Amino acid sequence: MKSLTLPPWLGQLRVSSEAALVAGIVLVLVILIVPLPGSMLDAASALNITVSVLMLMVALLLARPLDFQSFPQLLLITTLFRLGLNVGTTRAILASGHEGPEAAGAVIATFGRYLMGGDILVGMIVFAILLMVNHVVVSKGASRVAEVAARFHLDAMPGKQMSIDADLSAGTIDEAEARTRRRELQEESGFHGAMDGAAKFVKGDAVAGLVSTFINLLGGLAIGVGRHGMGFMDAVETYSILTVGDGLVGQIPALLVSVAAAILVTKAAREEQADRLMARELAGWKPLAVAGGASLFMGVMPGMPMLPFLLLAGGFGGVAWFRRKAALVPPPEPAVPAAVPTEPAVSEALRMDLLRLELGYGLLALASGDAPRLTEQIRGLRRNIAQDMGFVLPSVRIQDNLDLPPDTYILRVKEIEAARGVLKPPMLLAIDPSGKQPDMKGTATQEPAFGLPALWIEEHQREEAAMRGCTVVDCAGVLATHLTEVVRENMSELLSYSETQKLLDELPREQHKLVQDLIPTQVSVGLLQRLLQALLSERVSIRDLPTILEGLQEAAAASLRSVPQMLGIVRMRLARQLSEAARGPNGYVPLVTLSPEWEIAFTESLSGPPEDRQLLMDATRLQAFVQRLRDVMDAQAAQGESPALLCSGALRPHLRSIVERFRPATTVLSQAEIHARVRVRTLGSV
Repeated sequence: MKSLTLPPWLGQLRVSSEAALVAGIVLVLVILIVPLPGSMLDAASALNITVSVLMLMVALLLARPLDFQSFPQLLLITTLFRLGLNVGTTRAILASGHEGPEAAGAVIATFGRYLMGGDILVGMIVFAILLMVNHVVVSKGASRVAEVAARFHLDAMPGKQMSIDADLSAGTIDEAEARTRRRELQEESGFHGAMDGAAKFVKGDAVAGLVSTFINLLGGLAIGVGRHGMGFMDAVETYSILTVGDGLVGQIPALLVSVAAAILVTKAAREEQADRLMARELAGWKPLAVAGGASLFMGVMPGMPMLPFLLLAGGFGGVAWFRRKAALVPPPEPAVPAAVPTEPAVSEALRMDLLRLELGYGLLALASGDAPRLTEQIRGLRRNIAQDMGFVLPSVRIQDNLDLPPDTYILRVKEIEAARGVLKPPMLLAIDPSGKQPDMKGTATQEPAFGLPALWIEEHQREEAAMRGCTVVDCAGVLATHLTEVVRENMSELLSYSETQKLLDELPREQHKLVQDLIPTQVSVGLLQRLLQALLSERVSIRDLPTILEGLQEAAAASLRSVPQMLGIVRMRLARQLSEAARGPNGYVPLVTLSPEWEIAFTESLSGPPEDRQLLMDATRLQAFVQRLRDVMDAQAAQGESPALLCSGALRPHLRSIVERFRPATTVLSQAEIHARVRVRTLGSV
């Protein structure tokens, strides 16, 4: 026997997607304009049904709605194709319906006879119910869900964009991942908007099906009886079969596509196929057992058919029993490969943790278990530091320390102890905001972060403490607050050379020219690090790094090379930010000014070259200034104010070095650092 040999040109034949799409649109136009024979209508009807089933299966089995982005375009094309086919079949029914049910093709005749089942009235009623289900239930519901989903997604877009920016700033994702997530967000927005519009095609297609049904039936009866002389009952039977068959050929694919659209717009954001999701969520042994019991109860009721209910009860009960048995069997432990003893590298001993939290064994539950609140709050702290201060905080290493008492913790910065405290979980810490000891039953202590008087209370005393105006914090919150204060106090030490270089690398592309002109020709990365550390030591945010670089460029152009001089120019550029940070709750910047006598005294005490001036003041006189400043600041604090100390630009660095020793939270500003449009109020003078 000779094997079949295909011509060589057939193996080289390729049909592009563009050609197929154009051919489909041309086919729709042909069906709309050119009368087609019954065989062509059969082929078009078969294609319509098959494509509709394909779209339904794709929508049912996809993992997420965004995986079917072409659905709105496919919905439009299939709707146009179905409408064109509807026009073609209507033309055939009205023109040749008097010849018999086969006038519009065998597919329509078969569907019509099958639904009629020998009774025209019953068939028409069933067909009307199918039309109502498609129009009122499926298509209208899908349209409404698509509209609501598009509106909710549009409202949520700013929040999602801010979340991406926050994750990028916190260092949890890189720039490539951020671009990918932004692109997916844009695609998702466009998809939901397109689905909102495409759902209107589904609704319009159902309305067009209703109109064509009435035209086929009433117009066919009029043409068959009036023009071709058919008997009324023969015309009713023939055109009913044709109308119902044509309606089914159009409405069944329309129903399948409507269901596909409804599945697509109602699918949750979880990335999992619908069949697996439903199988897992419906396979719990308790719901199955209850459903089986309900079926058994229905089966034993008088008058109910026992066999189907007993079969269902047995099936559901058996599956529930097996699921229950499987749930009781513990999962097998994974085989642990034998550990090969390896000697740690000597370089591991040289690594230093920038931030480390050591916990006594009684506090380990705060950072482990099903809900480790401490680790979540540390994550939030890193995110807040990135947003507020402008750089990503190094990760905090948490480890146990068996040498500590069980309820004690230590916070280390560069492995040097920076703070320690005592916690008593599961007790709560009650703090009176006025700074007094809370007047209630409890164990007296001090809040570790600020040293305020506090009480350890039980959980059942929470409401009583809240009624007394106390702030109630759990142990994880106390530790997170203490860690926050330690980080803010030592922030300048945590900004390393590599982190400074990373900040420069992550600047927007439009700032790269500024970086290239400034670094390293005029300012080295090390000098920039020292300047940024000086800002952070005064809790000034470095998030506006371009403005800081512009100030350094101005200082370099003026041949200023010392850190205090360059820092003064940078702080002048940051006047708006500094004024905003010093502004009080009443909308103005509270100030305490330096009197002319002290201005002259400090100026006369400066010695050395202009680029490296030193303050040489008598210790007794300096102590008198400190005492006077403390009295003024305490008096303002008693009135609820937190004023900044205002002085000249030449004295500001020296006064700041004095003030930070006894009031590190007090802001020291020069006259040039007060923004021109900010409101100020002088509360006193030193």
